[in-house]
Amino acid sequence: MVKPCREKVLQQDNLYCVFDEEKIPDFSPEMLGEDYWLRHKTVDGTARGRGTTWFVSHNKQQWVLRHYYRGGLIGKFNKDSYWFTGQNNTRAAREYSLLLTLEQLGLPAPQPVAYRVIRKGLFYRADLLSTRIKDAEDLVGILSRKPLDEALWPEIGATIRRFHDHGIYHHDLNIHNILLDQQSRVFLIDFDRGEQRTVADSWQQANMERLLRSFRKELNKIPGFHWREEHWQLLQQGYLKKT
Repeated sequence: MVKPCREKVLQQDNLYCVFDEEKIPDFSPEMLGEDYWLRHKTVDGTARGRGTTWFVSHNKQQWVLRHYYRGGLIGKFNKDSYWFTGQNNTRAAREYSLLLTLEQLGLPAPQPVAYRVIRKGLFYRADLLSTRIKDAEDLVGILSRKPLDEALWPEIGATIRRFHDHGIYHHDLNIHNILLDQQSRVFLIDFDRGEQRTVADSWQQANMERLLRSFRKELNKIPGFHWREEHWQLLQQGYLKKT
């Protein structure tokens, strides 16, 4: 059942924000920047990737704040500006919309809270707030310390299959973006450049091959990494099992 729309729009000159008024009734555009949370001393931690991801708390809720950064060669001389082709085409708007779809489908992923787009001429910069998966750790961190219970590998595969069966394409499906919480529940995160597609074997298979490459990459990079090729077969069993 599709939930009623809770999204509100705030627009001021070159600033455009969308927020969920149930999750953040006291919304301010400043909340989409780390300075706000640092000033209020409500930063719970950070993670480093292409940029810094900020973990923040507000009204007993835990959120993740992420600024959109460019990668690859272009990111070396243009770190965070994108060509503006319409509000709905911005990276933040597209990810927010997809996270809302995942929430409505009941899939295990972060929920959208708010986003902002700041235009400057023909370009824009953007930020996203989403819910934080409580007491969860990514597979890289877990497997760097200990092996997984073998029963969890099919569960990871089955969870990915749930997304794929709804046509959810994850642009960067790797083991940094698969989390397990303390109840061993599986979540997928970071849906930047993801989308809902027609269900088809071609992109699904490419998604899984990307995931397999990420396991092999970390195996070669991290001493004592607790992953073997037979674990992939267990994951595949869960992925291919009919539900």
